[in-house]
Amino acid sequence: MSETVTISPKFQVVIPKSVRERLALVPGQKVEVLVVQGRIQFVPVKSAKELRGIAKGIDTKVEREEDRV
Repeated sequence: MSETVTISPKFQVVIPKSVRERLALVPGQKVEVLVVQGRIQFVPVKSAKELRGIAKGIDTKVEREEDRV
């Protein structure tokens, strides 16, 4: 999915409606702004409560070095 936006004279951009709906963004929600290899990325900030269970089912049985047990 790719959309083009225009930077305003105040350096503001509008997140397209289709993106807002797909990510369930709401007014006042915080996003983290990252610069990665010459790109701007906006990452929605999630609360600890929203992240609960994100790693459910992950395999934790991995070989570890003796000093890491």
